[in-house]
Amino acid sequence: MQYKKVSHVLFDLDGLLLDSETLYTEAFTTVCAKYNKTFTWELKASLLGFQGHECAEKIVKTLDLPITKEEFMKECFKIYEVLFPKVQLMPGARKLVEHLHKKGVPIALATSSSKDSVDMKMQNHKYLLNLFHHLTMGSSDPEVTKGKPDPAIFLVCASRFPDKPKPENCLVFEDAVNGVKAACAANMQVVVVPDPRIDSTLLQDATVVLKSLEDFEPQLFGLPAYD
Repeated sequence: MQYKKVSHVLFDLDGLLLDSETLYTEAFTTVCAKYNKTFTWELKASLLGFQGHECAEKIVKTLDLPITKEEFMKECFKIYEVLFPKVQLMPGARKLVEHLHKKGVPIALATSSSKDSVDMKMQNHKYLLNLFHHLTMGSSDPEVTKGKPDPAIFLVCASRFPDKPKPENCLVFEDAVNGVKAACAANMQVVVVPDPRIDSTLLQDATVVLKSLEDFEPQLFGLPAYD
């Protein structure tokens, strides 16, 4: 398989670099259970890549919860404050980010999360955040008008590199179907490391599908190989 050479790399955060999707599931499940509703995998799968308010809106509507999306988010936030500081990095995340940074490859973060959420989750992983040229946090970024699968977040993120790379020169790392759709819509190649429960037919547009970030071979995309 021949891949196009890239010069810049954009990373999603939740479920890709951070093992945080399990914590979101725990929070959503807990709040829904309060109202005798079940937060299912099917609903979860449809939310991956959404901004926070979009998730809350869909959950409240789908499960017919007797609260507003703002109340739902507030209840979840209390749970996040307990859970998020404990979040771990995904296998291979630190190695890949450190490698690209060390080799001088421009890297940035493109996450649907808000700044508050990122600060909470990354309080024990600040060193990793400092390796990115910039952070684009969709839920609190006025230029990111729509969540994934809209390409806005990746286009905005790429435009903030000083040399403004063309979209086709950017490689995106994702874990979600909506993220793959967003990257493709932005005309970028995309490596996806999906939850194993995701239907593989939904990932056909991805450039590469991996089981772990540990399996990524940078040289396939013209990036410096691991030493």
